[in-house]
Amino acid sequence: MTATTTIRVSERTHQHLSELSQTIGRSIQDITADAVELYRRQQLFAVANADYAALRADPAQSALWDGEMAAWDATLADGLEEY
Repeated sequence: MTATTTIRVSERTHQHLSELSQTIGRSIQDITADAVELYRRQQLFAVANADYAALRADPAQSALWDGEMAAWDATLADGLEEY
C-alpha cells in the first residue's frame, strides 16, 4: 500500500471531487492522483513546446537542430517502407 498524506482543498473542490467520485465510481484519492498526473504532464509539454518554439525562433539553432535530425534520419535506412 502506498503511503498517504493529507492535503487541504477548498470546500468547492472537495464537492467537485465527491461528485466525480460518486458519478464514476472511483475514490477521491484516485481521482486526485490522476488529475495531478495529468496536470504534471500538461506542464511538461508546455515547457517542451516553449523550448521548441524558442529553438525555432533562432535561425542558427534551428539549422543546427535540423542538421542533427537529418543525421539521425540516416540511421533509419533499414530498407523498410515508410507508412
